[in-house]
Amino acid sequence: MRQQGLRQQKNGSGSRTKQSKQTLILISFLAMIGIVACIAYSAHKGGTAHVIASSPVPASASLFQPTIPNRTPAPGEAPIGMVWISGGEFSMGANDPPDMNDVGMQATKDARPVHRVYVDGFFIDKTDVTNAEFAKFVKATGYVTVAERKPRAEDFPGAPPENLVAGSVVFSPPDHPVPLDNHLQWWSYVPGANWRHPLGPGSDIKGKDNYPVVQIAYEDAVAYAKWAGERLPTEAEWEFAARGGLSGKPFVWGDDFRPKGKWMANTHQGHFPDHDTGEDGYAGIAPVAQYPPNGYGLYDMAGNVWQWTSDWYRPDYYQQLAMAGSVARNPRGPDSSFDPSEPDQPKKVHRGGSFLCTDQYCSRYIVGTRGKGEVSTGTNHLGFRCVMTREQWASKVR
Repeated sequence: MRQQGLRQQKNGSGSRTKQSKQTLILISFLAMIGIVACIAYSAHKGGTAHVIASSPVPASASLFQPTIPNRTPAPGEAPIGMVWISGGEFSMGANDPPDMNDVGMQATKDARPVHRVYVDGFFIDKTDVTNAEFAKFVKATGYVTVAERKPRAEDFPGAPPENLVAGSVVFSPPDHPVPLDNHLQWWSYVPGANWRHPLGPGSDIKGKDNYPVVQIAYEDAVAYAKWAGERLPTEAEWEFAARGGLSGKPFVWGDDFRPKGKWMANTHQGHFPDHDTGEDGYAGIAPVAQYPPNGYGLYDMAGNVWQWTSDWYRPDYYQQLAMAGSVARNPRGPDSSFDPSEPDQPKKVHRGGSFLCTDQYCSRYIVGTRGKGEVSTGTNHLGFRCVMTREQWASKVR
């Protein structure tokens, strides 16, 4: 429906010059609102004034070692919809072989070296937060998401006033194959797109209570978590939970992408970006928990929708941890964000990949790999889940 609307706009009245000018304005605005930050992961070609750490790391840091789980029991019964994760010490990061560099747009460079990390125990949602759960939050608090607010002129200097309309970023696949060197060919800023209308005003979430809520900016996810007496997971907590007790496996379920021919996650099949065949059962987003859980009973820790974490993004953060020479205890990420490709855009780490992930373009359903997103930008393939610490659990049961 949305593609048809875009074609009608392009084929409607008005000169080609006017259309070209509008296209340039749109591209400029997309860049300003952070679409590049959210869905483009290609390496930066130009120079930058900021130096990324490149010191060698000990050889032992690159080896996966067994996970050592904590033996401390859960503080009590898990809240509804959550699972207790014991925590412990594990090897964090992505596989080291050099031939992984170019899989899915250099999928593992910022996820190396593999390093040892310890996390305390915590509860975590079994699934991504759903539309129904987010609706309860909005009804109870009157919260208005970032995508539902009109952008302020001071936040987007130089943007034409007519472009300052509430909306969000939507995957808008072309109807034919295109080169994969310009993501603006399949992403659009759509006025009126938000969590209630994930693809724009012509869409809604009726009958989709059990789908993951999307079009959620970072502050939206934080607001929900605070209301629920929870918080977003750190990147380390998220990966410990995603691995499900396994060590060094490429997928949250093990070694094979399709064990015995079975689909284990909602990803992209066919030809990216123009055609998703839906061989895994879904072309596009799926309801939560449609595929087998991992070893900890968690669903959709790979594919379907990306998930926010609380860590700032830096491509050299793992190098910093490894060079410290000891097990990182409960790391919470760097103090600030830095992405060489967009140094002025504050970004948080995304994890898990989405229904758009494919080895043709972005293979970040591989456990240990990392995504990144500008904090004010939501998309229709980005959601979240929450964790609850012992202390938060104790305050709830008092």
